[in-house]
Amino acid sequence: MLNGEKILITGLTGQVAGPVARALARDNEVWGIARFSDPNARAALEKAGVRCEMADLAEGDLGHLPGDFSLALHFAVAKSGNFHADLAANAEGTGFLMDHCRNARAFLHCSSTAVYEPNDHELLSEDAMLGDNHRAFGFLPTYSICKIAAEGMARFCARHFDLPTVIARLNVPYGNGGGWPGLHLELMRRDKPIQVHTNAPSIYNPIHEDDLIAMLPRLLEVASVPATILNWGGSDVVSIEEWCGYLGELTGLTPRFEPTTHTIESTAVDTTRMHELIGKTQVPWRKGFKRMVEALHPDLLEGGTVHE
Repeated sequence: MLNGEKILITGLTGQVAGPVARALARDNEVWGIARFSDPNARAALEKAGVRCEMADLAEGDLGHLPGDFSLALHFAVAKSGNFHADLAANAEGTGFLMDHCRNARAFLHCSSTAVYEPNDHELLSEDAMLGDNHRAFGFLPTYSICKIAAEGMARFCARHFDLPTVIARLNVPYGNGGGWPGLHLELMRRDKPIQVHTNAPSIYNPIHEDDLIAMLPRLLEVASVPATILNWGGSDVVSIEEWCGYLGELTGLTPRFEPTTHTIESTAVDTTRMHELIGKTQVPWRKGFKRMVEALHPDLLEGGTVHE
């Protein structure tokens, strides 16, 4: 793990950045910025040792922060659905942040595999075609385009400020707090349909938060100028149909699928470069999913058929 660093983390109230900040705060000086609309979320982070500051990336509101961070981890994302606001927060905000952290040893820009144009069930490598895999069905209409725009800004700033940067395209993070698989569990609890694409199966690379945290040191080591770009997902390729089936085995609940063209197509990635640069993930997906159920709804395990 990282030790003795002064780290700035954005997006503290999000699913990924929160656990990362709490873990790093044990052995580092961690500062976190967000809008902190929920005072309870801020209090929990501060209790874990994170110094929390309010900031608006769209406005470049960073002058009150120190300028001597050794590392910066950028997880914040705006997804209001308004292109003007979301481009300002995601693309311009990345520029403001990298300007402020220009003297850091390394900068992590957390992107998303939502930048890829789906291509049937092909495992998408880092040089695969980019596209908008969200807007067609009306879900998070600004997300893919803003993620691509933010990557462009990060690439420019890495070169302009000579700031070693790694752009990591994240694929289906999950953990004790849930995530997309956690949402599917909630739908199963309520006997609600789970949308899957008609071009079955719907495959992805779910990655547990423990692996995200464990991979950070190596991820930051490969930061470079020009920026290093790599996929960041679980080493196992798993379909929604398969993981919901396993959640059913754990809980006794029955997933009810709704095949449709109005949902995201398979976006599984080629992890060859990730394995070469930072290694393989260590939490097997079944073990990670069981831990997620234990954390969210331990009572449900009593009805399942899997007893390890």
